[in-house]
Amino acid sequence: MSDTADRLVQGLIAQMQRNNGYQARAEIERILADIRQDPKRLEPFGFKVYSQNDEDGILEEIFRRLGVERGRFVEIGVENGLECNTLYLLHKGWRGAWVEGDPKRKAEIEAKFGSILDRRLVLAMGMVTAENVNRLFSDLGATDDLDLISIDIDGNDIYLLETMQVRPKVICIEYNAKFPGHLSKRPVYDPKFAWRGTDYAGSSLKAIAEAAQAKGYRLVSANVTGANAFFVREDLAGDLFPDDASPEHLYHPPRYWLWLDYFMNVGHRADFGPYVDLMTD
Repeated sequence: MSDTADRLVQGLIAQMQRNNGYQARAEIERILADIRQDPKRLEPFGFKVYSQNDEDGILEEIFRRLGVERGRFVEIGVENGLECNTLYLLHKGWRGAWVEGDPKRKAEIEAKFGSILDRRLVLAMGMVTAENVNRLFSDLGATDDLDLISIDIDGNDIYLLETMQVRPKVICIEYNAKFPGHLSKRPVYDPKFAWRGTDYAGSSLKAIAEAAQAKGYRLVSANVTGANAFFVREDLAGDLFPDDASPEHLYHPPRYWLWLDYFMNVGHRADFGPYVDLMTD
């Protein structure tokens, strides 16, 4: 292929991506139009800095309502760290720990985030199971004054939620949006489970909401792409969040293609390097 033809093909691909992004934004605005009628709903606050979708904005609004400016987190399942729910929080002055089960990611994370590792960020490697999750939190020094736990392990998430003994202010956890909001569904527990890239991946929103409620948490939102659910400890939630906290009301179906909008509106490809404020704090 000639250089001219190659540039033409690349231009056409870029135009298709822009068109898809415009369609995604239009669909998001259509979804949010009715939701905005309830000022307690969180979806309109969603945006992406480093999260996969709009989780960064939703978490920011949750903690604004709770009055938390700089907190502590543990995130389980971060891959290489450049697309997760807590990197934006690190930029905002938070401290915490990342836990990643893929040993190949260790060198990537250490090379990219070496400037803040063991200062404001701790890295722990290993598969997290219902059997070892509480030992992990103990080793990390995570106690009940923890502000956020984010769980994204593509399968056994609900079992970590049910087993963990710490009680953070907020929990963000992935759910399987294939199942509608009225259906309680979970996979059989397997400590060796590894996601195969299919729809056998985690529990329904209702199942997770039931497990969270049993531990004293209230469902406050799901994000519009149908990826993550957000829970606030009942003693803190008050009247700050939607009055109808049922999964049937707050459920979003799988709209994974909408990530195109968030991806195309955050500038260049994600990266990390030494930042002045992170080096001096």
